[in-house]
Amino acid sequence: MPRIARKKSKSGIYHVIVRGINRQDIFHEEEDYTKYLEGLKRAQDISKFEIYGYCLMSNHVHLLLHEKIESMESIMKRVGVSYASWYNKKQERVGHVFQDRYKSEPIDSDAYLLSVLRYIHNNPVNAQLVLQAEDYMWSSCRKYSDSNKYLGDMVNTGFILKIFDECGEIAQQRWQVFMKQDSNDKFLDIEEKQQKIKDERLYEEIQKILKGQSLGELQSMEKASRDKIIRKIKSIEGVTQRQIARVTGINQSLVFKA
Repeated sequence: MPRIARKKSKSGIYHVIVRGINRQDIFHEEEDYTKYLEGLKRAQDISKFEIYGYCLMSNHVHLLLHEKIESMESIMKRVGVSYASWYNKKQERVGHVFQDRYKSEPIDSDAYLLSVLRYIHNNPVNAQLVLQAEDYMWSSCRKYSDSNKYLGDMVNTGFILKIFDECGEIAQQRWQVFMKQDSNDKFLDIEEKQQKIKDERLYEEIQKILKGQSLGELQSMEKASRDKIIRKIKSIEGVTQRQIARVTGINQSLVFKA
């Protein structure tokens, strides 16, 4: 079946989502988040695109970008290849890191631009990771809360804040009020919620894969055999890598690398 053509933005601004292959985590520790942002900044230096917002979750990324001299396809390829190469080397693995095709939606009005940015920043709140959006380390929200502190940063907060008011102080006050407003708006998402599998059910499925072998035997297998079985377990609908590590007793890093 041919792919559906992407909708083009008249403004050049897009809300973009990339996610881990099979919904698996792509960020496991602080270094991973930092490396992705460093790669995003390098790509910006080359492609000259504007960044109005971002939020890095454990298994997906939200970006609010304005393309300039390069297309969004080229930008996302540059960013993705950079991180995937580093990640695979670190994890001693091969293969895809991200889902094959990123998702995007055009942003063609100021009202929608602001609402999407609020939605992006509230992702960690909705996931119950933090109580307030600006408390989340891996989003651009705090850069709007104190824009003077981040002058010259890769995120162009000024473009957004001027929509509220030309006066910076008034704009920030209105931004704070806007962020706290309730919203039921629906935006591009990662096609979840995927039904999570319970540990008891996962254990039963693992037993079927092991065909009579014990978890102790799985833990002591040579790497190639163990990784083959772990990959089968990863394919179970609704499972997470942390859950696999918990149920099997295999170190998380070994599960990630399989």
